[in-house]
Amino acid sequence: MGETNRFAVISSSALFLAISGFSLYKFLRYEQIDGASIFFNFLALSYVLNSLTWGGLQGDKNKDELEHHIETQSTKMSYYGLMVFSGLILFVSEGVGNLRNIENYPLLIVVGLTFVVQPFTALIYSRKYK
Repeated sequence: MGETNRFAVISSSALFLAISGFSLYKFLRYEQIDGASIFFNFLALSYVLNSLTWGGLQGDKNKDELEHHIETQSTKMSYYGLMVFSGLILFVSEGVGNLRNIENYPLLIVVGLTFVVQPFTALIYSRKYK
């Protein structure tokens, strides 16, 4: 692991631990969870994972064929994972199994969009290259 890679992993891990620690402190001390804490924890975790995978915070700019394949496949799998998790969150948060009883329309729209974003993007790219 190079010096830059080591710095990226250490700094992103320290950032994640600091944000997580502060969020945990707020929860334990004030019994409060806010959206900013959740969002920034996920953002910092993404930097940690990116630095562990590619050795830098933004990733490697000069990717070979294997790295490009890994990125393409992981992107596709993460999209489907996000689709499943957003559906689960919708049904668990609403506590219903019937779509007619769901009242959180913004989250329902987001779940619906997960079904059309990838096919729509594929349509645009297929038209671009035909």
